[in-house]
Amino acid sequence: MSLIVLSVACVGFFLVQRACPHTGGQDNAFLSAWPSPVVPQGGHVTLRCHYRGGFNNFTLYKDDRSHVPIFHSRIFQESFLMGPVTPAHAGTYRCRGSYPHSPTEWSAPSNPLAIRVTGVHKKPSLLALPGPLVKSGETVTLQCSSDTVFEHFFLHREVTLEEPLHLVGELHGGGSQAKYSINSTTSDFAGTFRCYGSFTHSPYVLSAPSDPLDIVITGLYEKPSLSAQPGPTVQAGENVTLSCSSRRSFDMYHLSREGEARELSLSAVPSVNGTFQDFPLGPATHGGTYRCFGSFRTTSYKWSHPSDPLPVSVTGNPSRSWPSPTEPSSKTGITRHLPIVIRYSVATIIFTILLFFLLRRWCSDKKNAAVMDQEPVGTEQ
Repeated sequence: MSLIVLSVACVGFFLVQRACPHTGGQDNAFLSAWPSPVVPQGGHVTLRCHYRGGFNNFTLYKDDRSHVPIFHSRIFQESFLMGPVTPAHAGTYRCRGSYPHSPTEWSAPSNPLAIRVTGVHKKPSLLALPGPLVKSGETVTLQCSSDTVFEHFFLHREVTLEEPLHLVGELHGGGSQAKYSINSTTSDFAGTFRCYGSFTHSPYVLSAPSDPLDIVITGLYEKPSLSAQPGPTVQAGENVTLSCSSRRSFDMYHLSREGEARELSLSAVPSVNGTFQDFPLGPATHGGTYRCFGSFRTTSYKWSHPSDPLPVSVTGNPSRSWPSPTEPSSKTGITRHLPIVIRYSVATIIFTILLFFLLRRWCSDKKNAAVMDQEPVGTEQ
């Protein structure tokens, strides 16, 4: 008897659930933005509403209903392409999905998704302290600063779906700045970063992005070796080539010079004993200390230990061997030869004047002779 009662109760519960559509089910939807929730002004973003059971349709709505667009009366399938975006599109969005077995039954609201529109204010600057090459296990500080007094900064790593990291702006030298320190114990944080600024009254309307900053972790693989051809000491103007090589089959090699922020990167060349790459530096003008690193394409922000430092020294003065027209040595040469040029010029002018008068006199004598030949000869009386 108890089994019959339990069966009837289950059937009754099922019928009630089917007869009375409801919202706010146990399974929440998940709203995502592709390629990124950080969208340039005038750009486009695709909003997708996910659910593990699959939705036939979904609706979108904006938490701040005072702004456009309003989605309450619209139903979408699979995805919605939004754009070109304006500052009015910035804000927090949610979605609800309808279930395949019941189009009138909607899921619980999704997670809030913040769409941030960039390019509305002047861009800030982004620096890495002490530098963008971070040894594994060490700490790097990312500093975002601006001449504009932003109350908020957002640090965003490109090519990820992660939410930008919110930083509180602080007054600094008539502008504002924010700092964020990262420990490189794990290599997950490496990548290309940008930062943005915003104001409290419009937190989702951001500035133009800072210039990109590549944060690289070093010390993850064995170091390559670096050599110079024809040697580490060369004459000024002599061509120099640095060669980086390793027994490991790296995909890329990176050459850095001490005191410079940027690196030169080239694809590795396979060899019998591993890989190598030559970096032609051209005619030597001044020395420097160089290092090289190796990496793989699948982990482009994770590099090897640096090679041993290679000091390259240049002897001689390249300006004496190859004087430039704009250099002082060239001007001195012109001044030294100026009297000779003047003498030749004066002599040429005098010669031209004398030649002119001689030709004129010759033409005049020839004309007089012709006239005399044409006069009639007088008859004798």
